[in-house]
Amino acid sequence: MGDIKVVRGGFEVHGSTIVHGNLIVTDIASRDSEPIVFDSFNNFTINTRKGEEIINSFVLERNKLECTSPSFQVKDSAGNMLFSADKNEVVVGADVLSVTGKGGAIFNGSVQTPLVRTDSRNELSIESFARSIEILGAIGVALESRAGDLFASCLLDLRLQSTEGTIQLDAGQLYLKGLETAKAPESGKTVVSKSEIFQLCVCSNGKLFLAPPDGQCVFETDSNNVCK
Repeated sequence: MGDIKVVRGGFEVHGSTIVHGNLIVTDIASRDSEPIVFDSFNNFTINTRKGEEIINSFVLERNKLECTSPSFQVKDSAGNMLFSADKNEVVVGADVLSVTGKGGAIFNGSVQTPLVRTDSRNELSIESFARSIEILGAIGVALESRAGDLFASCLLDLRLQSTEGTIQLDAGQLYLKGLETAKAPESGKTVVSKSEIFQLCVCSNGKLFLAPPDGQCVFETDSNNVCK
């Protein structure tokens, strides 16, 4: 132990102090403008108690840092909360949460956020390999790509549904690829058209199909019923 000087409210130690066993104090502070160092060979533990019960614990071991507490908060120098965690929720108070790992972020539950985006150098991909994805917004949901394509893919049906409003497709060009073309019924002489323009027809169930430009939106027989 270094030199000890008794002062008002406690004592001062000049130099290094080695503690064998427990050190019970109310306050530990360094001198003005000087650092304070805690050094331990195996682990360093700080506990706070309420009677005999340990209510908070901070353990720094050789290969891990463990904090046990009812809640955990990280604040900046102005007192603004940057991160908070308890048994009910984890809150990120910073303006932006960046995930830079190649694997992205994996969430087993739901995520509530006003914005999900990536920088201009990378693509943004939202995937669910085994279950479904729901994107909900109380006022609205916006999917926007400012510098590239917007791509949605699924194994089965892709549905766009509006309960009370409308679905609007607003673009300079609109492509509907892979639509079936109905064969018009034979009625006398058939004129073969080489035009690349077709009629866009709608079945009663809402299915779209193509028909020759010089005929009606009908199909030849039940075997050629494109509305099935």
